[in-house]
Order: sequence, then structure tokens, then C-alpha cells
Amino acid sequence: MEFLLTLNNFMQQHTDAIQNFSWGILTIGLIQNIVYALQLPAAFLELRAHSQAEDTESAWQLLVSDVAMPISLIVPAHNEETTIVSNVRSMLSLRYPDIEIIVINDGSKDRTLEVLTEAFELHPITRAHQLTIEHAPIRQLYGSARYGRLLVIDKENGQGKADASNAGVNLARNPLFCVVDADSLLEVEALLNSVRPFMEDPRHMVAVGGAIRVLNGCTVKDGQVMDGGLPKGLLPRVQYMEYIRAFLMSRLAWSRWGMLSIVSGAFGIFRRNLAIEVGGFERNTVGEDYELVTKIHRHMRDHKLPYAMRYVPEPVCWTEAPETFKILGNQRKRWQRGALEVFFKYRHMLLNPKYGRVGMLGFTNNLIIDVIGPIAEMMGYILLPLFWLTSTLSTPFILAFMALFFVFGVFISTCTLILEEMELRRLPHARDLAMLALIAVAENFGYRQLNNVWRVIGWYEFLRKKRSWGEMARKSSVEPQPS
Repeated sequence: MEFLLTLNNFMQQHTDAIQNFSWGILTIGLIQNIVYALQLPAAFLELRAHSQAEDTESAWQLLVSDVAMPISLIVPAHNEETTIVSNVRSMLSLRYPDIEIIVINDGSKDRTLEVLTEAFELHPITRAHQLTIEHAPIRQLYGSARYGRLLVIDKENGQGKADASNAGVNLARNPLFCVVDADSLLEVEALLNSVRPFMEDPRHMVAVGGAIRVLNGCTVKDGQVMDGGLPKGLLPRVQYMEYIRAFLMSRLAWSRWGMLSIVSGAFGIFRRNLAIEVGGFERNTVGEDYELVTKIHRHMRDHKLPYAMRYVPEPVCWTEAPETFKILGNQRKRWQRGALEVFFKYRHMLLNPKYGRVGMLGFTNNLIIDVIGPIAEMMGYILLPLFWLTSTLSTPFILAFMALFFVFGVFISTCTLILEEMELRRLPHARDLAMLALIAVAENFGYRQLNNVWRVIGWYEFLRKKRSWGEMARKSSVEPQPS
């Protein structure tokens, strides 16, 4: 009681400052919601435009044509013995006219290299290459007489996934490369769908991102997803909803506006010569995918070169989502650290006309969403109830704020589901759609707040200069299949 009296006196003495602070938090929330509202129609238009382009040229036409640019598929692998064989088999079965698959065993402590050797009959080889981008030393290269498109690099453990990816870029022989997580599965026509923007605009296209979906709960046979149903656990289901909202709405909108700021590290295609020119993946960050895209934006703007980046909306890559709060928390804290590392490294691009829409609007959005957003939202959770208890803020104001906060969150998620069902129709059963609609409501009451706590902790870890990835153990939802 004494605490509330002291707090009340403090509030009365600083009424104007508190009201300004409250309006500041509300303004940040309003800006975020306005951005989301603008993304919906932009995402719809981009999705329709992509669907119409697909109607004019089938994947089969691309497969038999001679305009599909050769691609090197780069697969960094560290302690992936459980799933690596089935995933490599899946990649070997991809439909694409000219592809090489480069698996990098990044100093694994388990039997990753051994199971690859046994499954694909690997033997030591030599291959001429230039070490243009820095990475940890290579121990040995391995090839297979039976699988001529497969190259395995055994190297010392470096500074995370970026170091392994750089080794793959150095050894790649094709003009395009695609980095894929070792725990991910690609749909059989994933590369055909994703390379289309390079063929539509071969002079200017520099990077293409593809949609990522949750693999948990899917039926997998011979390295291919046969049934893309919902996961069984509540936590993976909430992430399923998050992935739809992030990839179907946000990435599509930024792609249409010409301000795509991130190509997911789980699946992204880049021009090899440009990646080498900008120095490859940054090894001193946990957000190497975000950093590379930002670095390309800066490079092209600095040299006044016309360029384009696109996002492909089809679910082309399936990845296993964390099924425990501990592992999910590690992931979200790492994502937050990566976003902050990149933002502050390239902060000179913020509101800088030299960098066009990316600097003026894209970086401003990153400032609001990634930098200020987590702290402002957490302060709102803590302070607004205290302001209400001390009668500094009225009950109607608090109720209006909460209604705007929660109702709009539900609205955005529901509209994204409608967009998904109208254009992609990837959910096989009506009950799955109904379940996701319930999750779209429920996630705003508890999960969103917990996710924000993880982001604030990520802020703290960023200030402490933490570099580790944290535990990311897998439950092996992908069972190895016989050859």
C-alpha cells in the first residue's frame, strides 16, 4: 500500500511527462499497425502478379529450357548426422537442369561426415579453387562416382554458419548459389519456382528469397513432403501461424515495394560474383543472411548500379520448428541480436537519401520494429497497468489501448489466413484452417508477450556482445528413407 502511495505521488508530480510517454508508446504501436495494414493489400497484389506469371510459363517449360541459370546448392552442416542423409537425397532429387550440391561438414563432433561417406560412397578428391572469401581451413574434399553432382567439404569449425557458407561459395562453380539449412527439405520444384525472377530480369536481379514453412507434423517420404498438415503440438502450431504471417504478408509486401531487407538463411538464392565482391557472409554476426542482403543494398547504391531483389511466395522450403520453450527462446533471442547487429553496423543508411527507399523507409521500419519496438512494448506491459492503478491514466484510455493492440493483431493474422486460402490453399483440411484461426486469436494472449520478453533479452545479450547461437537440438521429424 505504501508503495502505491509513493508511486501515486510520483505520478501526480510528473503527470505531463507520463502522459507524453504513454502517447509515445501508443504512437509506436499505431505506426507498427499502420505498416501491417499497408502490407496486406501490397502482399495481395504481389501474390496475384506472381500467380499470373506462373500461368504463362509452367515449371516443366523451365525445366526443359536452356535459360535456367546453373545453381550451386550450399548446405552448411554441423552435427547433423540424424537428418543429413535424407536431406541430401531430397536435394539430389530436385528438378533442375543444372545443379551441384555442396555439403560443408563444419567441424562436426558427431558422425555427420561418416554417414555421408557411407551413404554416398564418398572418396577424397582434388578440385581447383580460389580462396577468395576467408573461412576456416579445409581438411579434405570428397566426391562420389555414383553421385557426380555432390561435393562434400570437410573443414575445421569456423565462426558459425557464415564461415561454412563462405567455404561453399568459394568452391561453387555456378553463377548462382542457394544456401539451405541442413535440417530443411526443399520441394521438388523449389529451385524452378525460385529462379524465375532471375530469368525475368537477368540483368538486374541479384537475390531471391523463398517461403519457409514448418516441417513438424508433415508426412515425409523419400525426402519429400507428402502431406503438409498442421503440427500436433501447440508451440509449433503457433510458429506455423507466425511463418505464414511473416513470409506471406511481410516479405511479399517489402518485395513489391522494392525494399526487401532479408532473404532467409534457410533458403535464398544469390549471384555468386556479387556475393564475393561484397566479401561474402559476415562471420562476426549471428544474422549473416540479413547482413549480406543489407551489404548488397549498400554496395549497389554506393556504386549507383540498378538492381532488384524479389521474394517467391510458394512454400518451397520446409524447416523443423523448435518444440520446446527453451530452444524457441534461444532462436528468438538470436534473431533479435542479429537484427540489432546489422542495424547498428549499417546505421549510416538510416534516413540517408543516398540509399533510396531502403534507407528512408526500410531502415526506418527496422528502427521501429526491431530496435525500439521490443522495449516500447515491454514498457507498455509494465507501466500502463501501474498508471491505471494510480489513476494517472483513465480506464477508457487503457481499454481503448488494449482493444486496439489485441483486435488489430487478430485482424492481421486472420487476413493473412484468408490470403493464404485464396491464393495458395496449402492447408488440406478445413479443420486445419479453423485451428489456425483460433491460434490467430490465442497467440495474442500470452505467446506474443513471451516472444517480446525473449526479444528484450536478446537486446540485453546484444549489449553484452554475446555471439553464441545457443542450443538448437532437433527432434528428427525427418526420418531417413532407404535409397
